[in-house]
Amino acid sequence: MRIESRLSYILGAKRLKMTEIARRTGIGKTTLLRLYHDRAEGIRFDVLARLCKALDCQPGDLLVYVPDDNQKGEGR
Repeated sequence: MRIESRLSYILGAKRLKMTEIARRTGIGKTTLLRLYHDRAEGIRFDVLARLCKALDCQPGDLLVYVPDDNQKGEGR
């Protein structure tokens, strides 16, 4: 199981560049790059809140849970 970042999808859908989001939020480009390429190992709530405000979205739009293939259907 893992949590995936959907930042690249949202930026593409809204036709926004990372430099614009960095300017709007004050979030460092390194942090944004890690989220954009789905390589972040964690995210602080304040960073998540600033992204949600700038992108007019909810945390569930930015992050999605992806179960392992062998976990699908467990407990049903």
